[in-house]
Amino acid sequence: MSDIALNSVTKSFGGVKVIDRISLEVKSGEFVVFLGPSGSGKSTLLRMIAGLETIDEGTLTIGGKRSEHLAPGQRDVAMVFQNYALYPHMTVRDNMAFGLRNIRMDKDKIEERVQTAARILEMDALLDRRPAQLSGGQRQRVAIGRAIVKEPAAFLFDEPLSNLDAALRVRTRVELAELHQNMKSTMIYVTHDQTEAMTLADRIVILNNCRIEQIGSPMEVYLKPASRFVAAFVGSPGMNFLKADLSGRGAEQVSTLGNGARIALQVDLPPGAYELGIRPEAIQVTPSPADTSGKATVVERLGDRTLVHLHLDDGTELIALDGGLSEVRPGDTVHLKFDTSQLHLFDDDGMAHHAR
Repeated sequence: MSDIALNSVTKSFGGVKVIDRISLEVKSGEFVVFLGPSGSGKSTLLRMIAGLETIDEGTLTIGGKRSEHLAPGQRDVAMVFQNYALYPHMTVRDNMAFGLRNIRMDKDKIEERVQTAARILEMDALLDRRPAQLSGGQRQRVAIGRAIVKEPAAFLFDEPLSNLDAALRVRTRVELAELHQNMKSTMIYVTHDQTEAMTLADRIVILNNCRIEQIGSPMEVYLKPASRFVAAFVGSPGMNFLKADLSGRGAEQVSTLGNGARIALQVDLPPGAYELGIRPEAIQVTPSPADTSGKATVVERLGDRTLVHLHLDDGTELIALDGGLSEVRPGDTVHLKFDTSQLHLFDDDGMAHHAR
């Protein structure tokens, strides 16, 4: 059993609270990603689990064992950092074995674990090289291998791909996903990169202002964001936001946009002023007048799709998604059709309400 449970944990540095009464359970074998902007507390929360930061209040349980007062080496977790932190004078084999030698593990057992980790990471041919002879991706695999040989209850990753170039980041991300599928180990991964979160996670924990904003599967947080913050933070490009006045009841509800366009929708809310959110892929470019129209300002051609940036008559900016062979040009008047099943309304507190 390698589940991890946090119960009302709090952390402050001086008078500044950086983690505020967070409760969370990570199931055994689950891949959980902490996602949030800089300063949201995600790395601090990970370091609290690892024992590198103390927990001021609350409890931590790892594998059913109370752990908040244990030293890092007693928590049965292994951490992989953004910085590889490899010993330059040691071979790959020695870097991976170093921690096990420090605890005086039997030599044959150490070699067995190193060979197993090298096989999992496809590094058999690299064991006698030194870090200077490796690429950035290979060095990161050594750092992961150093964690694997410990056979921990859980792996903790603190932005491990941020030092890699774009192509290498994609390849290493796939390798991490395969590693989790093969090992079925509990993994917690910190990132500010939503692509990493969406492609790796079983569940995403979105942090903002030292608290959890939402927990859910990648598609749950994408399709049903709990708040305006989540809606804006998750998605590339981000969600469009438009001022809207809601009128009517039940099936007769209508949202009137700032340019006068009227969008029929159903949502359990009283009439009033709201902010309407809709993702670019839920706005269809049409050849004839539909829900509203705007003037194209920028057209981004990405091969398989085209992002059309528009200004509505009232000055509102939004982005619509068109096909890869889109004929839209800057300056064109573009007609738009909204998918009303993918509309969201946000109240004054920033809480989300989803259309039916």
